Amino acid sequence: MPLLEVRDLRTSFHTRDGIVRAVDGISFDVEAGQTVGIVGESGSGKSVCCYSLLQLIPQPPGRIEGGTAKFGDLDLLQLSEAQMRKVRGKRISLIFQDPMTSLNPYLRISTQLIEPLLIHEGLSKSDALGRAIAELEAVGIPDARSRIHSYPHEFSGGMRQRVMIAMALITRPEILIADEPTTALDVTIQRQVLDLIKTRQDDLGTAVIFITHDLAVVSEVCDYVNVMYAGRFVERAPVETLFARPRHAYTRALQRSIPAMQKKGETLYTIPGLPPNLANGVAGCAFAPRCAVHDGAPVHATTRPALVELESTHWVQDCPGCLAGAGR
Repeated sequence: MPLLEVRDLRTSFHTRDGIVRAVDGISFDVEAGQTVGIVGESGSGKSVCCYSLLQLIPQPPGRIEGGTAKFGDLDLLQLSEAQMRKVRGKRISLIFQDPMTSLNPYLRISTQLIEPLLIHEGLSKSDALGRAIAELEAVGIPDARSRIHSYPHEFSGGMRQRVMIAMALITRPEILIADEPTTALDVTIQRQVLDLIKTRQDDLGTAVIFITHDLAVVSEVCDYVNVMYAGRFVERAPVETLFARPRHAYTRALQRSIPAMQKKGETLYTIPGLPPNLANGVAGCAFAPRCAVHDGAPVHATTRPALVELESTHWVQDCPGCLAGAGR
């Protein structure tokens, strides 16, 4: 049985411009110790999906319209706030995208690091501080014993992200959600942070949901990948299958957008057009207006295509236009 089993999750935002169906019926599983990727452009619904699981969507205007998220004997979507507080930060933790806006600038790192231990494990302040120092050392903070009493602005961007990783893992969670944890970092620090997350995952046996827009990162860290566009998954497959046999036009376009995939001297590929405005609703295949491979094949114009299983564990949205030229 999967550690986390999400079925038909739907989250909308009720705005003056209309109802934005940010997550429109997605399903996925997370096994113990596994790294599951959710990849797509900005605005595709990746973060909203995971924030919904922890009930971090502002309500209103957000609303979780339906679905289930079975985590052991719990349905995360049905928990009260008091029940969710026992899960959030203890059994499921989150690394936010920007550590500078996630860490409280008025509080020392020590205060912020020990808080989960005081709340969830009832440790004394001295015991919690000792464990916090050990966790900082584990994520590579030099001279952790003295630096733990610093303020966030006294750390570099890479060091702040290490602090966020330490804070997320200090309670030994069963699932870690990493929301684009390397976006604001340079390439060298990005590599270090990815390696650190993998090392701590192996040490603790934690499952990871990795949110990113970068397929190159996905290829390095993920076991299974969900490609998301306009609130839905358009393709789902093990990472090796997705890179060896990508089927949906959007997946192939994301793969072509990886700089390392380009020949030297060629113009970098960009996906034409813009994602749809979800407040206007989506009729038919959401990617059809940007699809450059349909070759005259029909596209779904009035109904959104369903996910179909091409082979074991490889699913794709069944739009003939988006599947054109993909081969078998």
